[in-house]
Amino acid sequence: MKRNKFRALTLTALTVVALVTVLAGCGGKSSKDSTASAASANGGAAERPHVTVNVAINGGLSPLLLAKEKGWLEEEFKTLNADVNWSEFQSGPPLLESLASKRVDLSFLGDGATISGLSANLPFEVIALLSDGKLSNSIITPKDKGISKVEDLKGKSIAVAKGTTAHVFLLKVLEKYGLSDKDVNLIALQPEDALPAFETGKVDAWVTWDPYTTKETASGKATVIAGSNEGIAAPVSAIARTDFAKSNPELVTAFLKVYKQAIDWQNANTDEAVKIYADLKKIDAGVVKALLASSAPSLRAYSQEELDAQQKSAELLLSNGFIKNKISFQDHVDASFLEKLSQ
Repeated sequence: MKRNKFRALTLTALTVVALVTVLAGCGGKSSKDSTASAASANGGAAERPHVTVNVAINGGLSPLLLAKEKGWLEEEFKTLNADVNWSEFQSGPPLLESLASKRVDLSFLGDGATISGLSANLPFEVIALLSDGKLSNSIITPKDKGISKVEDLKGKSIAVAKGTTAHVFLLKVLEKYGLSDKDVNLIALQPEDALPAFETGKVDAWVTWDPYTTKETASGKATVIAGSNEGIAAPVSAIARTDFAKSNPELVTAFLKVYKQAIDWQNANTDEAVKIYADLKKIDAGVVKALLASSAPSLRAYSQEELDAQQKSAELLLSNGFIKNKISFQDHVDASFLEKLSQ
């Protein structure tokens, strides 16, 4: 009887060991399956190395400001095991410096900075068109300067951020009216320095963009002598640092997806968008509302007309000596990320 009882206990113990071994094996397989399922449910994030994406906002009332405020880019990138490092610049030239040192991966640029950056062989490519820029730039003058038309600028001092879209606009306007940059005195100032110089009368004119144009004219301090009435295209480009785009095509497409989301939200929620912009930029809500009513942000591929406009700008900057190397603009445009977005 004792022998049978010992035998029964031994069999029971062996059975327990066997069950534990089997369950452990099953548990290992289940854990791996769970990880794979989680990665799949999370867009494959667990399978990707973590990436911090440097996203730069380049002045103005960009839909990227809304995306930042709402956390949409962080939310989208999280599914791809990435997070966002934000930065903001007054204009394109200082942004290009950061891009050259790999501190900017994704952003947008006006035509002047885009062209000068490509001419300098900086490592980025154009991935989409955000605006044709026909409403972007203006030449404004103080009302007490007696300057009422472009021809009156001859011999006058003009504030402009060199290498920006405003600079290209000025060159085109001067050429249109039979003048050149040699007929005026260009004062190189970034917007934060140009504003007080303009308001204190230290310069005779200022070539700039919104919100500055609308703020100065709405206050009654300035008048526009050349602007949207000139019909001059000044395309704004979404850009990606080349090595980043090659290594992280999914993140580039995700960036464009969120940009489109921000545009759509702005169009559907204008009043809230006005409040957000007004609070962030410390601008009167009425001015912001006027700005949004006159602007039309978009996300699309370049048309041939817009490619030609950029090429013409490149040739003008080359002839003026502002850029040193000739470029073929369309050779630097990659529409594949937009195509993936539409699939």
